[in-house]
Amino acid sequence: MKEITIEDIEYVCELARLELSPAEKQRLTPQLKEIVKYIEKLNELDTEKVEPTSHVLPLKNVMRPDKLARSLDQQDVLELAPKANEGTFRVPRVIE
Repeated sequence: MKEITIEDIEYVCELARLELSPAEKQRLTPQLKEIVKYIEKLNELDTEKVEPTSHVLPLKNVMRPDKLARSLDQQDVLELAPKANEGTFRVPRVIE
């Protein structure tokens, strides 16, 4: 295993656009070493017959199928609006 150094931490910080204090870098160095050690341990596993997945459990689409339906009549909807103008909803101005 390659030894994790402060320079490695600084490189990762640069890639992630993070600014860390020297104390934070010192604290993160042993933590990153443990993470790398764990990944190396995982790499020892035989995953040749394991199918790649994005979720632990199988997922299925729970959405209902689309059904055609008659849409509302424009005039009926505009009658329900507080204010309408020439076939459109009239709303307060939000951009000046």
